[in-house]
Amino acid sequence: MLDLFTLQIFSALCSGSSAMASCRNVSSRGIANVDAGSQIGLVSNKSTRRHRFLNLGVERKIPKSSASRFAVTRRLIAIKAVSIIDAPAQSSSQPSNLEQELRDLKILQARLRAAETQRERIQIINQQRRVASFFERNEILKDLLNFESLEERQIYLLKCLVSIGQEHVLVIEQSWLDLKQRPENGGQSRSSSPLKNALYILLSMIENWEKTGNYAKSPTFLNIKIGENSVKTVNAKNKSCKEEISNAMDKLLSTLEDVETFYDCIGGIVGYQVAILELILASKNEWHSLSSQFHQDYSDASSLNEFYVPLGPDLSKNIEYAAQAAVWGIEGLPELGEVYPLGGSGDRLGLIDKETGHSLPVAMLPYCGRTLLEGLIRDLQAREFLYYKTYGKQHITPVAIMTSAAKDNHKHIMALCEKHDWFGRGRQSFQLFEQPLVPTVDAEEGKWVKSEPFKLVLKPGGHGVIWKLASDKGIFDWFYSHGCRSATVRQISNPVAATDVTLLALAGIGLHNGKKLGFASCQRSVGASEGVNVLLERNTSAGCWEYGLTCIEYTEFNKLGIIDAPISPGSVQAQYPANTNVLYVDLATVERIGSSKSEASLPGMILNLKKPINYEDYLGVKHSIYAGRLECTMQNVADSLFTSHPYRCFSNVQENLDTFIVYNERRKVTSSAKRKRKAMDKSLHQTPDGSLLDIMRNAYDLLVSCNIQMDKVEDNTLYLNSGPPFLVFFHPALGPLWEVIRQKFRGGSIAKGSELQLEIAEFSWVDVQLDGSLIILAENIMGSEKSSENEDTMLHYGQQCGKCRLQNVKIANKGVDWKSSENVYWQHKVDRLETLKIVLHGNAEFDARDVVLKGDHIFEVPDGHRLQITTRDSGLSTTMEPIIDDMSICGSWHWKYTLHNSHFNLEMVEL
Repeated sequence: MLDLFTLQIFSALCSGSSAMASCRNVSSRGIANVDAGSQIGLVSNKSTRRHRFLNLGVERKIPKSSASRFAVTRRLIAIKAVSIIDAPAQSSSQPSNLEQELRDLKILQARLRAAETQRERIQIINQQRRVASFFERNEILKDLLNFESLEERQIYLLKCLVSIGQEHVLVIEQSWLDLKQRPENGGQSRSSSPLKNALYILLSMIENWEKTGNYAKSPTFLNIKIGENSVKTVNAKNKSCKEEISNAMDKLLSTLEDVETFYDCIGGIVGYQVAILELILASKNEWHSLSSQFHQDYSDASSLNEFYVPLGPDLSKNIEYAAQAAVWGIEGLPELGEVYPLGGSGDRLGLIDKETGHSLPVAMLPYCGRTLLEGLIRDLQAREFLYYKTYGKQHITPVAIMTSAAKDNHKHIMALCEKHDWFGRGRQSFQLFEQPLVPTVDAEEGKWVKSEPFKLVLKPGGHGVIWKLASDKGIFDWFYSHGCRSATVRQISNPVAATDVTLLALAGIGLHNGKKLGFASCQRSVGASEGVNVLLERNTSAGCWEYGLTCIEYTEFNKLGIIDAPISPGSVQAQYPANTNVLYVDLATVERIGSSKSEASLPGMILNLKKPINYEDYLGVKHSIYAGRLECTMQNVADSLFTSHPYRCFSNVQENLDTFIVYNERRKVTSSAKRKRKAMDKSLHQTPDGSLLDIMRNAYDLLVSCNIQMDKVEDNTLYLNSGPPFLVFFHPALGPLWEVIRQKFRGGSIAKGSELQLEIAEFSWVDVQLDGSLIILAENIMGSEKSSENEDTMLHYGQQCGKCRLQNVKIANKGVDWKSSENVYWQHKVDRLETLKIVLHGNAEFDARDVVLKGDHIFEVPDGHRLQITTRDSGLSTTMEPIIDDMSICGSWHWKYTLHNSHFNLEMVEL
């Protein structure tokens, strides 16, 4: 017994030291796992061993192999097809315990789904041998949890939990009770160190043996005997402890209700576990003993599917078509909504609130001077401003945001929107809907992971739940009430998706051609850990031929026979394009799928078990185990949109599909900021640093096309040593189409090491030479904000905005301090030695012509005024004058946008 707690104390010591903690992380040898004072084991890759847990009175086998590093997927395109990564081969022909468990649960699942009433379901669940046995031998638990006060539905949920083999969630360890009661008796609280907690538990157990003379009376894991004395203590002496138990039970019941309700299309709690076990079994290659239908479906799908590179317009090459498609997108803006799936936990970013020390969601990443969510809204407003400048009409696009409780995601996003007064769009233009958190399961047996009694380790269920959740929450009806029939979808971690024509052309093609679903795609490198878009051809059992665009995860390539080959010998570009999750959707179509009450409403179900999940138990001991949760992928809603033909097609297949694809340069479509770059990491892939460099490369391509001379962004290795060659940040309302921006910039140069930040839309640059730092900040970028009747501050697009014209101006200053160790370039957080800063309040204007501006300057222009800077014999001449009344609304000049043959023409109108 002492050896057992010696192990626990050692684990506690490891968790308290950063150096030792690293020893407990997942390694190639296995995973250290401590189960909160009740069980301790070591999962090893060596031979199977038995460990006796004396405090439990039971033996537990430790599996021969560690939790496998694999991801498994169930897909509709190949019935229950799976991904297998490093899954151990199984040679035995005997059914495993897991297979028998799956068979039993599938029978239960079918009976429950066939039941018409809740009472029938309760009768079915009560008949389960596991349920009856568990509650018969745990009368003390029922008394402690005050079962009599629970509603019938709540008891049913708990029995469902037991019926799927997760009764361990209801285990109340004696150590947990002792710890919860300790503060009231003058002992240590939960906030004490893991070592103190472990020592206290050891002391309590020794005292208990001295009183009883028999350690066998200690609590056991299987039958949850926590002792009558402990229950009496909780009931009589520690009301707060009982309240804590009650609160923990309430939270568990809430989670179970979420799982039962949301996953009703596959059988609720039981269906969730069935899907988990199917995917775990698939990962173990145990096809031999699965049902013949399951095996046959998999085999047929593999042999009769053909994959092709999908055809679609390349916006980077077909310039005329790209321009036309973008115009379709602008014209159709009033019919478009915007959807942001922001519910992910973003663990790889490791984002921490410096003030509180708490983890933050991806949306709060401070990227290029603002949060990622603010960046998405700015992109949307830029398209709306372009619509206003083209048609003279105000339009506010409705935005639906899927959040979650992970890392207080929902609270943070709500607080951010409120802080910015809903970005001048009004509360009524937003709908936030929260996706449920789902249980994580261990990689070996599908056991739900808990951190303490009744408390599960929960994670978001993937962005694919968005269609069903939107249907359940009435989001589609809300879109319809705003006149929307389609929507664009983009992920928070991809800040470049709205670059130039990408989003507008994607939406325009979908709207103009009446398509149901569209993908924005780009080239992909061979071997990249990215999914691909493919044209899938399949021959059904009915003899029909079905065609459609869909997505294949890179983990499925080997299983489906997809060769990750280059497009040509010696090329690094893969033959299949990248899936970027930048989508166009027809709302009525995805609503039909999301509300179908079938497995189709949860597209692309996946169980990713290749990465460890970290959590902390009630003793403060940190754990790292291979585990996952049932996730869905939103892009695989395409699997329900195949077109059927009675014969095989050999040409013009894609023209008649409901799905389509459009291509553009990769850095105009995707450059994600998903993971934190480690100090010595030379790879910038999917890091904020790498994404920043792609934005700088885009800026270079754009400005060079405006005949501006500047240094090219070289290889990423130079960034690691010395940072980017320049920093250029534009407000997207300058365009957002590059065709528009090119008419606002003409000639000049930007020296290496310079910084250019333009928070302005009405701007003109003609032959400007920049050597240093130039920052222009307009208070009113696209118009003015006014309070509406409901007191929401609304942005009214118009001419009442800041304006700046620079012509034949030379700017020279010391600029950014590139040697400063405080610089964080991807945050646009840099130290400056000197800068030229122009601040425009309201509809203020700044004009500079034929001047040289050297050194550190700040020009601040008040609302309703124009500052003019010219050169005279005596030097610089500055003239500040009010804008006359006749010009007070539009200012002294503005850009006029007109369309001609699908191209935008800009004319500077001077009043």
